[in-house]
Amino acid sequence: MAVDVAMLESRLRSLMLAGLAGDAASYRLVLTELSRHLRRYFLRRMGHDLAADCEDLVQETLMALHASRATYDTSRPFTAWFHAIARYKLMDYFRQSKLRPTVPIDGIEGLFADDEIDAATARHDMDRLLETVPAQMRGLIRTVKIEGQSIADAAACSGLSESAVKVSIHRGLKALAARLRRQPE
Repeated sequence: MAVDVAMLESRLRSLMLAGLAGDAASYRLVLTELSRHLRRYFLRRMGHDLAADCEDLVQETLMALHASRATYDTSRPFTAWFHAIARYKLMDYFRQSKLRPTVPIDGIEGLFADDEIDAATARHDMDRLLETVPAQMRGLIRTVKIEGQSIADAAACSGLSESAVKVSIHRGLKALAARLRRQPE
């Protein structure tokens, strides 16, 4: 059963926003949906031999979400924020129990199920950051640095010289790096 990541993000985000606005039913519903999601997430990573600990971890994660709900930046994807909390709780669990998770190689595809959300978040963040530089620079950075085209191909497509493409990309990356240094983490 494939889950449409965008639809899941939209649904969970709207429930969380309604919950933050005081709608208790929406908040209860988002916590219920997240608890089902968390059980699958933790069981996949911990194994069924630690299923009893999984329930405790689900509850700890939901309590952490509740305690830090005011820190959720509503302009950002909800699932990325929520998965960060879940990952930290899982790492804390492994650290405290001194367990080192191991996964048989034949079951490795289950580990990457949530990478779609991480990739979508990274794309969203990259797009927002690139929007801060001029369109021509943005296009050249995307073409050469993200899509992997050569400088010569980018120059031919843009009508600029190869030197101009290199300078534009360099200046654009320098501006992006400066912006990132100024942003609080």
